[in-house]
Amino acid sequence: MRYAYYAKLKPRQKAVYRRSDDIAKLTLRNRAAFGPLVEDLAAALESEQRAAIERASQALADAINAGYDVPRVRVKVLSTRPSTRASELHGLYETGDGRARAIVRVWMRTAYHKRVVAFRTFLRTLLHELCHHLDYELLKLDDSFHTEGFFKRESSLFKQLDAAGVSRRRDEASGGGRDRR
Repeated sequence: MRYAYYAKLKPRQKAVYRRSDDIAKLTLRNRAAFGPLVEDLAAALESEQRAAIERASQALADAINAGYDVPRVRVKVLSTRPSTRASELHGLYETGDGRARAIVRVWMRTAYHKRVVAFRTFLRTLLHELCHHLDYELLKLDDSFHTEGFFKRESSLFKQLDAAGVSRRRDEASGGGRDRR
């Protein structure tokens, strides 16, 4: 759970970490309203058109943020994931630092094969980065750590948005439920 990483944190950071770890769920109000937005995102991803994916991602992010009455983020969908020999970057969250709107970046293509990522992977990545935003803006945490609670919050949003099994249907139709590497 906390291991060596946690031991290196300062006392104030440990308090934030524990608070984050204790929050396991975020509840979306009016879940039915999100269904069309999730379907639009799935269709946009199938189109492989970066601008369409970015618009659909922005619409979903705006609806989530409005539902929690937190500031909007700017969503940028970029093409091929940056990578090293060991890993690929799926998404990135940058705070607005009070001066500008926070930015969520997500990449739509795998680094190695340059294929569009599976819908489930893309949606989870978008939600992951939005959870960082919600940590700061909704939960008022001083930092956004990758705690067990953080991943549970991400998963709770995914399950609520994907209640109709959109990701499973879309990924099966496209030939798999994983990134096609």
